[in-house]
Amino acid sequence: MLIDTTLREGAQMFGNYVPQPVRIEMASRIAAMGVEEIEVGWVGQEGLGGLVGALRAQGVTADLSVWSPCRTVDVYRAAGLGIDTINIGLPVSDLHIAERLRTDRFGLTAMLRETVGLAHSCGIRRISIGLEDVTRADQEFALSMARMAKSLGAARIRLADTLGVMTPDRIAELVRFFAGNVDLEIAIHCHNDFGMATANAITALAAGAHWADVSVLGIGERSGISALEEVAGHLRLVQGYEIYDMNAVRGLCDLVAEHARIPVARNRPMSGEDIFAAESGLHVDGILKNPELFEPYDPAQTGSSRILGIGAKAGRGAVRTMLRQMGFEKPLHSIGNLMDAIREKAARSGRPLGADELQTLVARQECLDSGTC
Repeated sequence: MLIDTTLREGAQMFGNYVPQPVRIEMASRIAAMGVEEIEVGWVGQEGLGGLVGALRAQGVTADLSVWSPCRTVDVYRAAGLGIDTINIGLPVSDLHIAERLRTDRFGLTAMLRETVGLAHSCGIRRISIGLEDVTRADQEFALSMARMAKSLGAARIRLADTLGVMTPDRIAELVRFFAGNVDLEIAIHCHNDFGMATANAITALAAGAHWADVSVLGIGERSGISALEEVAGHLRLVQGYEIYDMNAVRGLCDLVAEHARIPVARNRPMSGEDIFAAESGLHVDGILKNPELFEPYDPAQTGSSRILGIGAKAGRGAVRTMLRQMGFEKPLHSIGNLMDAIREKAARSGRPLGADELQTLVARQECLDSGTC
């Protein structure tokens, strides 16, 4: 269901250079999550053969694939890598055919025939054809390329929203169009230029796509692509697919963030350190009563921790519930005065208060209430 391309698409991110030992570690962790296919790089990438060999030696069971241009020389080189699948890129928009490949539709057809035929003769087990820029292409022509790929023995087509211009309803329509007109597995490659990539990938799978490309933290060209942790998280935690082990997500995201030199926003879905932190009175009170009121899943399922704070946004209900959680059972006569003290100290500190600070304020208020101060 998921093809992780952190080591191919993600490696194309501007300024992203990852040493070989770290690439092996990343791929091993991705495989341990349960991801079915890992696109380990592109033909000609330095160290690619060694990477494949190292993963095989570790007993990685995920399918290993590489991306190749639609050129016979590159397909021949790919065959020597010991990979399971070759993902051959085939631009199908007239703009790409003319400006990038310097050919026409007839020439593109010839290229497809030659490369797929060579892949078969070289013994590559599985052939996938990536219809690049398909969302700006003549759909009937793109379909004819998919049908030709099928007739030549390809097992899968990969629909690429190269500029990230699609929306969930349009991506579903695209998937249904190809699924209804050619008997091939369908993969989807969604770029994130307008923030739609994860939603598009999940919608495409629901519409009948068999595979979705993802990368850790969504890294890739420009704004990147669908994020592994978000798509896998939705499949596991919302849809109930138990394929993916989400416990490794935070460590994997931290590893990729470190070497890609990008910060993980504290509120980033699935991996941010504060995604289960609450301070507002309504939410703190609700979570203390029943976490399911305001948490979409148990934080422990992704290696996260719940953080509750009492501060300038606190309400009486949250403070009372927090106090009971801390073991203060007797009522305070001047809860309003305690609230004022909490809000004043939190505003002065510019942050929520910790348990020790709250205990100190409670003890002082008890002293004032009893007149023993």
